[in-house]
Amino acid sequence: MSNSNKHRASAQLSSGADAAATKKPDGRLLRTERSRQLIIEALHELVNEGVLVPTAQNVADRAGVGIRTVFRHFADMETLFATMDVQLRQGYEGLFLGGDRDGTLEERILHATERRAAAYEKHSCLMRSTRGQMWRSPVLQKHYARNQRGLRKDLLDWLPEIDSLNVARREAVDAIASFETWDRLRSQQGLSVKASVEVVCEMLRLAFCINSENTA
Repeated sequence: MSNSNKHRASAQLSSGADAAATKKPDGRLLRTERSRQLIIEALHELVNEGVLVPTAQNVADRAGVGIRTVFRHFADMETLFATMDVQLRQGYEGLFLGGDRDGTLEERILHATERRAAAYEKHSCLMRSTRGQMWRSPVLQKHYARNQRGLRKDLLDWLPEIDSLNVARREAVDAIASFETWDRLRSQQGLSVKASVEVVCEMLRLAFCINSENTA
């Protein structure tokens, strides 16, 4: 084989090796990403269990890593909470979408309330945790405000009659359908899901001036 052919063959082998090396996953990067994800999942598990403001040590213990590892991946707990929120956003926002949006105003009030109730119940701990920490987290304040704007827009899609109400009643409808109202009914007043749905629907009917006696 001539020298030029040898050089060409060598270059081809080198190029193939480089391509293979590029395609082969970097074990260290995979371990780093796995460790990072374990920390996020640990935080989510703790919050869902009712530990609404877990410490870095709580998270480290649950994830099975050292506390230094937590802060190697995340600058502080606010960053960790914000990262978890971004990962979960599509899932919990999707719970509010869809549903049967046809029918009379009374029927749509019921369907919208039931849809929200299911979403609130599934993510109640996450929402309580977020609200409990917003005072010290501009990032969580921003995320929560964005979510509230989305919910308000979605409620208008369910109930376009909102636009015909005066300002006070529009704000009342938004408050009645909020997580804060739902959480009070469930946590403070001790009502069941069914009873809470009935209360929210009744308040919404009053806001729209619907005679509840005709809906019984």
